[in-house]
Amino acid sequence: MIIGQFCESYPPHIDGVGMVVRSYCEELSALGHTCFYIAPKNAGRKYENAAPETFPVMKYASLPIPNEAYSVGLPAFDLAFLHDLNLIPFDIVHAHTPFVSAIESLMIAKERHIPLVATLHSKYYDDILSKTHSELIADMVVQRVVLFFEKCDEVWTVNDATAEVLRGYGFKGEIIIMPNGTNLWYPTEEDAKKAEMRYDLGRGNVFLFVGQQNFKKNTDSIIKAAAIYKQTGADFKIVFAGQGPDAEHMRALSRELGLSDEAVFTGHIADREILKGLYARADLFVFPSLYDNAPMVVREAAAAGTPSLLIRGSCAADGVTDGVNGFLCENTPEDIAACMKRALLTARSVGARARETIPVPWSGIAKQVFDRYAALIERKKMEISE
Repeated sequence: MIIGQFCESYPPHIDGVGMVVRSYCEELSALGHTCFYIAPKNAGRKYENAAPETFPVMKYASLPIPNEAYSVGLPAFDLAFLHDLNLIPFDIVHAHTPFVSAIESLMIAKERHIPLVATLHSKYYDDILSKTHSELIADMVVQRVVLFFEKCDEVWTVNDATAEVLRGYGFKGEIIIMPNGTNLWYPTEEDAKKAEMRYDLGRGNVFLFVGQQNFKKNTDSIIKAAAIYKQTGADFKIVFAGQGPDAEHMRALSRELGLSDEAVFTGHIADREILKGLYARADLFVFPSLYDNAPMVVREAAAAGTPSLLIRGSCAADGVTDGVNGFLCENTPEDIAACMKRALLTARSVGARARETIPVPWSGIAKQVFDRYAALIERKKMEISE
């Protein structure tokens, strides 16, 4: 089977959606299929130690978005890309965002009479509203998103909570739940020690956040909660791994609230082994985002045996029971701080339960994905022959 996976981000800059697409390509390739990662170029953003691709990649021309890590793709103006794309006999295409890459995937599906799958990963209304501060514009964008999904042969979301988000946008068609996977791994004391030494974490407790340095992920509440927690006299570090538009603002807020010695900002970490070491060293993964739907980072932490602190009722908390395989709290700095304190009492046993219940191996997810793809291809062939 020849598959096209369309996305709006690609390493060295990559987000949760990009990590999912990368895993799709890796695992489907391992099953013997040809799976293309298709995305805009991210010119000028290079990091050392990025993992090499084990699958074919196609990147088209793009322009950087001011003050953003992303680029806007321009596939229609990249003649070399279009030429190469036309030579690939896709059996199915899969859009992981409903914007530029989605338009390209839709055109391919229509011209070649092959199936198009689309997955909702993000809360686009929230994204647009935060950028434009206009409910009217956000509503218009979401209407376009729904129109795109209505043109697809099958629509997926990563969990039931995300399906409800899409329903709230106005989509009325069938939705297939296709969860994200995470491969288990077993960190050693050496993994944790390397991270401890690299970032001078000391021997106190370590709280970790991995993701975009962006206030839309409630990162300001983490910093405020850490300042409250510091008042208990605890010895700790709060580590922020990643990059993003609010990185400098987060650093400034940390200094303002007296966390100069406790807050550690690592920047982008391209080496997965280093990131794994941080998961291993962390006592608690702190992720109070109301924006994320099914964050990969929560699953990665669980795969390392590290429990997550999440906001009660958020999409990110789907499948997590307080005190059993994670910790849930209210969306206030005060309650986040209180939860950080109580979580440390049972973090080891709760982390072990998180490892048992949250991660699903990518190999199993890939087989489910392939079965859905194969069924869609056969259905499309029958539709054409009728």
